[in-house]
Amino acid sequence: MVVPNVVGLPFHIGRDVASKASVALANPDPDGPPIGSLAWPGLYYIVRQNPAPGTVLYEWDSVAVEVVKHGDSPDPAPAIPRPAPPTNTAHATPEREGYVDLTDK
Repeated sequence: MVVPNVVGLPFHIGRDVASKASVALANPDPDGPPIGSLAWPGLYYIVRQNPAPGTVLYEWDSVAVEVVKHGDSPDPAPAIPRPAPPTNTAHATPEREGYVDLTDK
């Protein structure tokens, strides 16, 4: 069986696409709950899958997928704050002897 691309699909549609390709969607954590219980109730989107689309598997082998609830960020890690810009900008002020005249005279 060839693994379909289900990334970006709502979970319920991705599950149907996978079923038609004779593969099963699964939780990436084998000790965790079934993926269907993580994606219900509500609208969840598939954001990652393993193995990649086009991989050949045995019939009804598992494709691990990660889902996020509609409206949530696919990456729950917070953004790294940027440092404040420097306040002492005197070092960036050009001085007259630093100019190069590139015009023809």
